[in-house]
Amino acid sequence: MDLLEEYRRATFFFESGDPLGASRLLEPIVEAEPHNTAVRQLLARAYFNSAQLTKAEEQLRSLIEHDPSDHYAHHVLGRTLERGGRFREALPHLRLAAAMNQQSDYQEALHRAEQWLGKAESA
Repeated sequence: MDLLEEYRRATFFFESGDPLGASRLLEPIVEAEPHNTAVRQLLARAYFNSAQLTKAEEQLRSLIEHDPSDHYAHHVLGRTLERGGRFREALPHLRLAAAMNQQSDYQEALHRAEQWLGKAESA
């Protein structure tokens, strides 16, 4: 198997709106190259976009374990947890990502989670 060609195909699938197809192509690549951050990140995004949240969480936690300063992995893990209704668990990751990188989507995700938790606590 030509891993680079398979990665290119997976990227094409992902960008064409087929995250499930992309994840199927990426899984054996991550198995063959478990320390390849770019491949693991794309797999996590494919899982997230295809609502395979448990698998996305696993990949993102692996990325963070390898590099705790990966703000993007923290952000996507926070979004994954948020999407699964796990706002309290999402909040530390969203806060960390927003503190490390001042991107508007990071700030918006943090604000959303804080608002949701505020509403839940006042109910």
